[in-house]
Amino acid sequence: MDLKDQLKNLFPDHKESESTNETKNKSDIWLQDDPIICKYEKRKGKPITILEGYNGATDDFKKLAKELKTKLSVGGSFKDDKIIIQGDYRDKIMQILKNKGFNVKRVGG
Repeated sequence: MDLKDQLKNLFPDHKESESTNETKNKSDIWLQDDPIICKYEKRKGKPITILEGYNGATDDFKKLAKELKTKLSVGGSFKDDKIIIQGDYRDKIMQILKNKGFNVKRVGG
């Protein structure tokens, strides 16, 4: 007997809603029309990827920064309305942002 069956036995009146799966896939981050600029730099000899140009709420941009860092398993920070990711992950970041519905523009190489 798995957990779902046990929960059905404990709560027989509860009905599963199918909309929970749909809400998990939708992003709660505000999407903008202008493209987010994704550029590559070297600071102190180490490569970094910088995302800038988001004109929504800073809390949404911070959520996006945290999500990118966890998906890529890298370090980074959020400073001066820019997301700074350690390493050259432009292609992966651009693909993640396009899947979320953002317009992304690659700058610098």
